[in-house]
Amino acid sequence: MAFSSRASTDTMASKRSINPLDQLIVGADKALRVIAGVASASRPTPAAHAADGVLDDQEQRHSAGLMRVNHVGEVCAQALYNSQARFAGSAAMRAQFAQAGREEEDHLAWTAQRLRQLGSQPSLLNPLWYAGAYALGTLAAQLGDQRSLGFVVETERQVEAHLNRHLEQLPRQDAKSRAIVEQMRDDEAAHGAAAQALGAIEAPLPVKGAMSALAKVMTTAAYYI
Repeated sequence: MAFSSRASTDTMASKRSINPLDQLIVGADKALRVIAGVASASRPTPAAHAADGVLDDQEQRHSAGLMRVNHVGEVCAQALYNSQARFAGSAAMRAQFAQAGREEEDHLAWTAQRLRQLGSQPSLLNPLWYAGAYALGTLAAQLGDQRSLGFVVETERQVEAHLNRHLEQLPRQDAKSRAIVEQMRDDEAAHGAAAQALGAIEAPLPVKGAMSALAKVMTTAAYYI
């Protein structure tokens, strides 16, 4: 997620009220598009210039499982940022969360494309993952913008660690998947640092532990389903 100092300043455009029904329709449309796997990237996939290594059946299944987990992570990211944008305390912060979600859509598109190349598909449980993440993002937003940013920092920290583990687990010859994961890791680290710089309040230890436990459930299930 990317943030800038503009989050502290409301513009006239961002102050304009939005009809609640319109908000609901836009949110539902976003959710359906994410769950259906409809995403467009603003940047070329990092896999475009990576070598297309030869994988045996077991390696291909393993890469597909890991990339399905990463795709689920991006489904959750869209839900988190959509909910945090909708319920943020200031118009400027809402705009920043919305922009962050758009930038994360690159990852969603890249991982979906790689799954197709590996002859696999996204998680069948994506509606569940999206709903759960949306609820968490809504809860974080209710705690105030600074605590919501703290939630972002902890999320990005855990995601970065998770992506580093995947780089260790992916087959060495799967250069395309590795290129995508490396770029995702770098982006997430930058997003977390930017949120921290905006005055994020650190998440309490129990919250961090709960987030880690939920992530473990998600990554285990998504690898197979």
